[in-house]
Amino acid sequence: MRFLRIIILLVAVTFALASEAQELKCTVTINSDQIQGSNKEVFNTLRSSIEDFVNNTKWTNLTFQDKERIECSMMLVVKSMENNIMSCEFTCQSRRPVYGTSYSTPVLNFQDKTFSFAYQEFDRIDFQQSTFTSNLTALVAYYCYLIIGYDMDSFSRLGGTPYFQVCEQIVTSAQSASLDESEAKGWKAFDSNRNRYALINNLIDEAFKPYRMFFYEYHRLGLDEMINNVANARARIANGLPVLKEANRARPATYVVTTFLDSKNDELVNIFAGGTAEEKKKVYDLLVDIDPTRMSIYDGINRER
Repeated sequence: MRFLRIIILLVAVTFALASEAQELKCTVTINSDQIQGSNKEVFNTLRSSIEDFVNNTKWTNLTFQDKERIECSMMLVVKSMENNIMSCEFTCQSRRPVYGTSYSTPVLNFQDKTFSFAYQEFDRIDFQQSTFTSNLTALVAYYCYLIIGYDMDSFSRLGGTPYFQVCEQIVTSAQSASLDESEAKGWKAFDSNRNRYALINNLIDEAFKPYRMFFYEYHRLGLDEMINNVANARARIANGLPVLKEANRARPATYVVTTFLDSKNDELVNIFAGGTAEEKKKVYDLLVDIDPTRMSIYDGINRER
């Protein structure tokens, strides 16, 4: 009997450990086509190291089941490599399931054109929240916490705040580190209004709380309610969209609004193509006003289907 109890306990513990998972389920891709030379193994090693780092690090104190892991991807396009400094374009994307459907909505679609870091093959990527270890570690950790923060904001009001605050700490640490000019780009306060600093500065700014509240309502009271009542859910999204215009008016071309529309432009077209004539006009006019460069995409709202 005692032996049986031990076996049952071991099975239970094993099942519990197996059922818990890290927060992120990330696929990493590296495109090195622009780099001359036949030895590309360094890029394979880098890809594997980043993917292992992202997927095997415990980023929060929360317990995730495997099916709850946040699906995301990171892609690095290496533009140049000199003296072990890689200069890349970096794209970070994440998505989350919509309740009661097989559809996953894009949550984050962020492109960073100033992603530079020193790297030699087999360099260790080791993150310590209170210590700046390397630019590569800081860069990847920043995006991991950004992904988690956005995901949490989509499920609970301002739920991403603790994770955005870690992003802010990473930015501050990077600004204080001894980085060369290429590595420092993206972290600087006045370097650009579309960089890592600018985005996290928007997200933690009290002035943008209404936007973050809308972000939650868009997902939980809009998309997640589509299965129950499409018309009501669509109306909630339409009624909340003016927050984007208000944020943009207060600070023109604000990055947090741009990032939202980078992720959601096609989805918004699909949502409102089936709306009422009044909804279509209201949403189309608003989107074209704040995001005129994508007018041809938003024209899809008014096309006959």
